[in-house]
Amino acid sequence: MFDIDKWQEILGTMRKNKLRTFLTAFGVFWGIFMLVLLLGVGKGLEKGVVNRFGDGAKNSIFVWSGKTAVAHKGMKPGREIKFTNQDLDAIKRELLELNLMAPRNRIWGEYTINYKDQNGSYQVFGAAPDFMEINGERAFRGRILNELDEREKRKVIVLGEQVAQVLFKEQNPVGEYVNIRGIHFKVVGTFKVRGNNSGRREERAYIPFSTLQTAFNQPNQVQLMLLTAQDGVPAKEMEDKLRTLLAQRHKFAETDDMAIGVENTEAEYLKVQGLFNGIRVFVWIVGIGTLIAGIVGVSNIMLIIVKERTREIGVRKALGATPLSIVSLILQESVVITAFSGYLGLLFGTMILAVIEHLLVSSGAELPFFASPEVDLRVALSATVVLVISGAIAGLMPALRAAHIKPIEALRAD
Repeated sequence: MFDIDKWQEILGTMRKNKLRTFLTAFGVFWGIFMLVLLLGVGKGLEKGVVNRFGDGAKNSIFVWSGKTAVAHKGMKPGREIKFTNQDLDAIKRELLELNLMAPRNRIWGEYTINYKDQNGSYQVFGAAPDFMEINGERAFRGRILNELDEREKRKVIVLGEQVAQVLFKEQNPVGEYVNIRGIHFKVVGTFKVRGNNSGRREERAYIPFSTLQTAFNQPNQVQLMLLTAQDGVPAKEMEDKLRTLLAQRHKFAETDDMAIGVENTEAEYLKVQGLFNGIRVFVWIVGIGTLIAGIVGVSNIMLIIVKERTREIGVRKALGATPLSIVSLILQESVVITAFSGYLGLLFGTMILAVIEHLLVSSGAELPFFASPEVDLRVALSATVVLVISGAIAGLMPALRAAHIKPIEALRAD
């Protein structure tokens, strides 16, 4: 039942001790404000670092050939390993953990791409259709390479958006033809890349893998393979089995790290996730520690209030006030201070994060390791509930102490 007299008394007590009430409330406000701000900034930092991985598959591995550094079965070190189309077939056939695999070759050097009187020197790659999907290159205009392009060895090309802007300016390049070493390729699309080194990766062009092998004299050569594992299969497990398979086919020692090069994207991604798990724990410890300090301050202030109002509490009990009414009076004051100041801390923390996000979006700035900060709604609501409960706990001990004061002793108090 709503007791207006009790609320007027609580507000009157708070107005009478403005500085004490403000300092108590500020402790709680600062605790929840810092918790929200740290969580939001931590999330922005995590998103920024994860964005560096771009849209590519997080369970992929890159494999390229090298030179042996260890003698094996009578063969001397220094032997060059060369992948072939037969290796691709063997991997598809024998590597059960495999989900997708896409080879990629490149025309050595940066070759001039010509369009009418415009030209530029860029890297030109031949890739299987799945390569761009796994690697995070996304169609911006037109389309990317498909299976028909690969199977029919079509002379089509997908340009990075940076290449398209240089060669075609404001013109839409889709449907136009460019010239590479005397061979004309039809532009079927452009792509953009999100993440690490995106600008450089958009200064590339892709043609079908089979077309590059045929048109640029790389028959039966495979320079690089990009693979992803089946769902639920660790990329490291697939990497180990792939290394065993290739070692058997090319007769090099499995322990020879120089024979083939491997970059495991999943391993790097898991390291980053582990780092941010630690950061999240640290943020919670700091934030909750600050919050607890504020709650302890509330409890101490409530003890002082009970001591100051000992005579008043004695009069109340002498006039028939029940212990429950005394407890509820102290608890309500404690909850009001913690809930109100905590809500303000939550509000101001969220506002600061919203301002940071607005500034990032409106300015178009792309910080290398930071993206839009945000706080999970569940975290915000949970923090509010915790505040109310904490406020009640903070005032419980002082309230129980007040309820056990004997009227005669309270009336004698100074």
